[in-house]
Amino acid sequence: MGPRLTHYERAEWIHLRTLYQQLEVEVAHISVLINTYNHERYIEQAIVSVLEQDFPAEEMEILVVDDGSTDGTPEIVGKFVPRVRYLRKENGGQASAFNVSIPELHGRIVSFLDGDDWWAKEKLTAVAEAFEQNPEIAAVGHGFYEVRGDEPPREMFVPAKTCRLDLTSVEAARLADAGLTLLGTSRLSVRRDVLNRIGPLPHEVVFFDAPVFGLALALGGAIILDRPLCYYRQHSQNLYAPIAMDEATLRRRIDRLGFLLSYVPPRLLALGVAPEVVNAFTMSPQIEFDRAKLQSGEAGRWPVFRTELLRFRALYERRSIGYRLFECIVGACALLLPPRRFYQLLEWYGRNNLKRFRNILGKAEPRVPPAFFQRVPVPERDLQADRT
Repeated sequence: MGPRLTHYERAEWIHLRTLYQQLEVEVAHISVLINTYNHERYIEQAIVSVLEQDFPAEEMEILVVDDGSTDGTPEIVGKFVPRVRYLRKENGGQASAFNVSIPELHGRIVSFLDGDDWWAKEKLTAVAEAFEQNPEIAAVGHGFYEVRGDEPPREMFVPAKTCRLDLTSVEAARLADAGLTLLGTSRLSVRRDVLNRIGPLPHEVVFFDAPVFGLALALGGAIILDRPLCYYRQHSQNLYAPIAMDEATLRRRIDRLGFLLSYVPPRLLALGVAPEVVNAFTMSPQIEFDRAKLQSGEAGRWPVFRTELLRFRALYERRSIGYRLFECIVGACALLLPPRRFYQLLEWYGRNNLKRFRNILGKAEPRVPPAFFQRVPVPERDLQADRT
């Protein structure tokens, strides 16, 4: 299904894209797009992290798009004008901000940053070098530090080595699915001509990064750098990955995943990606969507049992007899407990890291080795550098 846009929005996008292509305007090597909404506590740190990049200032443009903030965000951003361009619009979500902003940018590469995150100072230089060394790729991502509120970073998520993600096979799709968090908004940079091919997004997408990096993987693939070049902040107002999950947040997740699963696969198929590859690539979000619906109480115990069984088979192979016994225990719990109570039990299990006891029963081999994309403690030297 195509983007749900008004005729005016579609015509305006096509008109501005055509002007860009005809005039070949490239006043900047890299365009930085900072999207923000009610980030008065964090937006200054985000902007400063871009201004302090070791990348040449004359080769960079910065645009802050404000999705209708009602706090002090406009006044804070205003302090950085004209070094930073400021575009304010009515509230409509990240996808609408993406649609409004992309035609305003002039760089050959667009790097995205959420207004509540910030970058390491060498981020843009590393990204530019990756694009230059890999002229065929569509996107670049990288590792990141995970920050909880205003606390120092304690963990980072990085690949074991710099790697390429694409959708050329079922195995490649599984690897891409496992590493997608390294292409989230503040880690994502995409060639401008690829964004032109992707075009405007339907507003129902809400968060633009998932369809953009998914389609970019089909339009050339992505290089993932084995360096943490961004600080990803989790806080109570975080729209994508909030610290707490209440009923309203769960419903938003169901709606978001449901639309993505109806929008992205048809577009991947239209780009020539094989159906079995699309299925492998979307298996995890499909299971996440099914689990979210079950957690909300939309179905009974038997669908929970089927979903958990499918998840085991999708994630693991060569499961030992002991591990299969563990699966039976999980299946029995799914059939005996109400769905909400079952998923509360799973959350408690994960929160207390009880999988170490699972390994006593038996082991299974993950289809994507867990060491390939790893969450590790932040080295003390990085913590000291962050304090200074």
